[in-house]
Amino acid sequence: MTHRMLRPARAILVAAVLGSGLTFSAASMAQVSVNIAIGVPPPAPMYEVVPAPRPGYVWLPGFWDWDDGHRKHAWKKGRWERERPGYVYESPRWIQSRDGWVLVPGRWDEGGYKDKGHKDKGHKDKGYHCPPGHAKKGEC
Repeated sequence: MTHRMLRPARAILVAAVLGSGLTFSAASMAQVSVNIAIGVPPPAPMYEVVPAPRPGYVWLPGFWDWDDGHRKHAWKKGRWERERPGYVYESPRWIQSRDGWVLVPGRWDEGGYKDKGHKDKGHKDKGYHCPPGHAKKGEC
């Protein structure tokens, strides 16, 4: 085959690869979730001073993340994020599985605790965060 004969075939192949890659990328980016189990449990949470409430914002507390490059946990500081009406933020948390420790990422939960039968326990401050481990005990 000559180079002239390969050009149309190569162009069709490149177009097909690019077209399929673009088709998959938009759909796959919305649903990507990777769980990595590690053998090292996270350290105890670090104490952070929660700043005074900001109207229209929710305090997302800090948490231990896994830094794969350094092969250790790294503390991610808490931060403010614009509130989402009708949603409650669930902080990231580590769970122990049969394969090791897995980080469940933080997320915005539609409806929040009030729609799931949990009691508010009198915390009227939108910036309130239940300390780790207390929600499971029904203390928040």
